[in-house]
Amino acid sequence: MTTATLTVDLEAIAAAYQRAAGAIRQRVIVCAGTGCMASGAMRVYEAFTRELARWGLKVELELTSDEPNTEPTPPPAPDRYLVSRSGCQGFCQMGPLVTIQPYNVFYVKVTPEDVPEIVEKTLLGGETVDRLLYVDPRTKKRAPSTDHIAFYKQQHRLVLAQCGLIDPEKITEYIAFGGYASARLALTQLQPEQICQIITESGLRGRGGGGFPTGVKWDAARRQPGNQKYVICNGDEGDPGAFMDRSVMEGNPHAVLEGMIIAARAIGADSGYIYVRAEYPLAVQRLRKAISQAREFGLLGENIFGTNFSFDVEIMEGAGAFVCGEETALIASIEGQRGMPRPKPPFPAQAGLWGKPTIINNVETLATVPLILRHGPERFRSVGTPSSPGTKTFALTGHVPNTGLIEVPFGTTLRQIIFDIGGGVTNAKGRIRDDAFKAVQIGGPSGGCLTREHLDLPLDFDSLREFGAMVGSGGLVVTNSQTCMVQLARFFMQFTQNESCGKCVLCREGTKQMLALLDEIIEGRATPRSLDLLELLAHAVQKGSLCGLGKTAPNPVLSTLRYFREEYVAHVEKKRCPAGQCRALAMPTIVAERCRGCGLCVRACPVGAIAGERKKPHVIDEKRCIRCGACFDACKLDAVAYA
Repeated sequence: MTTATLTVDLEAIAAAYQRAAGAIRQRVIVCAGTGCMASGAMRVYEAFTRELARWGLKVELELTSDEPNTEPTPPPAPDRYLVSRSGCQGFCQMGPLVTIQPYNVFYVKVTPEDVPEIVEKTLLGGETVDRLLYVDPRTKKRAPSTDHIAFYKQQHRLVLAQCGLIDPEKITEYIAFGGYASARLALTQLQPEQICQIITESGLRGRGGGGFPTGVKWDAARRQPGNQKYVICNGDEGDPGAFMDRSVMEGNPHAVLEGMIIAARAIGADSGYIYVRAEYPLAVQRLRKAISQAREFGLLGENIFGTNFSFDVEIMEGAGAFVCGEETALIASIEGQRGMPRPKPPFPAQAGLWGKPTIINNVETLATVPLILRHGPERFRSVGTPSSPGTKTFALTGHVPNTGLIEVPFGTTLRQIIFDIGGGVTNAKGRIRDDAFKAVQIGGPSGGCLTREHLDLPLDFDSLREFGAMVGSGGLVVTNSQTCMVQLARFFMQFTQNESCGKCVLCREGTKQMLALLDEIIEGRATPRSLDLLELLAHAVQKGSLCGLGKTAPNPVLSTLRYFREEYVAHVEKKRCPAGQCRALAMPTIVAERCRGCGLCVRACPVGAIAGERKKPHVIDEKRCIRCGACFDACKLDAVAYA
């Protein structure tokens, strides 16, 4: 363990930062989350530094001040500009994103070639570059700032509030916005039982999917005897399409560390691990830097804040096994064993890492903890629902025009998320049609499917279980009417079957057989008995598997059977895919009410299977049709459907 060399003065650091910020005329924030960086954000960042220097302006890359705190804050210098990076700002599909402060001008899809115009018109001229503003897909209006964008306006960003604002690699910025004050409070003024009580009163529940009360878990570990205890941050985010924890680790790593310090104080631990998958190199890099900075400032190591409390953190990179998201498998992996779950009890709070009391919380849970101590449990409970207080981050993907990372209070409905934040539902040709909504898969491979009748269902841990779904880690995949629900179930079953550790027979063999049955259905080889066998097998796997992976693996199958059984029946008995996605079964038809007889489909058909008079509905000869999809692609009126 490192030795803390000083007692950090948080107020002095914050005051110096504010003085330096006051001397800056404008700040350019370039989103440097993984999504934007993949689109060239760092080239945009470098272009700003070059272009401002070309104009003879002073470019700052970090806010620092050596002036005495008693001196008045100087007025902004006319030639000083700060160019900084932030974590993920959420609107990933629109990246690279650039925000100009203090005016909060928000630009999307910025390239290095756009930078000279931004500098000349916006930074120096006070005008906006209209072509770089976000255009609402419904109203076609341009939005000059995030305040005018529905994607942001409808959110309640609590955990993500600083991810798109502060530089994640600058500890002074985190401190300037109140960082580590909660840790100091916990170490210098609160007893461990008081911390557990505050977290319990807040109603915070684990954001990793299970929703277990965090304060109860901590108190159980606190009560265990022994001098050696551990805190583990579970950053092994493995759900397809989920990137909530990754974005927090990349965008605000110090919040995670502060949450771990508070947790360690609560249970009496002196060692912690952050378990993060190696596929998250940027998160690993920024976490390592954050740990190094925290040690340098005396926030990790021995005698933190001048107390007798000592705590340090190490990073463990996982190999990417989905099953290691399960806490006992994760513990086995840290111990150097194969990542396989263990029977419970004993629970990790009783006997976890190397047999010692251990608490495991996911990234979002730990990042929430400092906010609860800072603002109080009552304020936290004022957001969300009585049984699920606070907010939840979701990765919104699928057939919506606005995809990305969002944060909303528990109790928000699917309708609000999909149609207000997501901007509606797009059909197979990318057009927004609200009637195109079919279902949403929530909770990833462990979750379930919800339909139009659930659009006004308030999302929380308890309400979803009643309908065969779960919050999970926060994946939300929206599907339109052209989505085959059997194929969707098969996609998630393929994933869980691949990720099964193989320890228990029902999960290892049951998921394999379920996948084989789904293949038979999609390929037109199934019989009515296949559906009965699939459902029977799903319930067996659900009840007999050892860990959460196996117990929840059948959820996508069971929920789609529950709400879309007619699609399964059509595949099996009629040998038809209603969505037209299963090539072995799909047959295009023309919807007479939409067809205007324009003839585009007739000209596109390579075998002459379509006939009809001009300006009158056409028909398809099923015997001649080769199911190539040319008519579907050619139609401009969405008159060609599959049945």
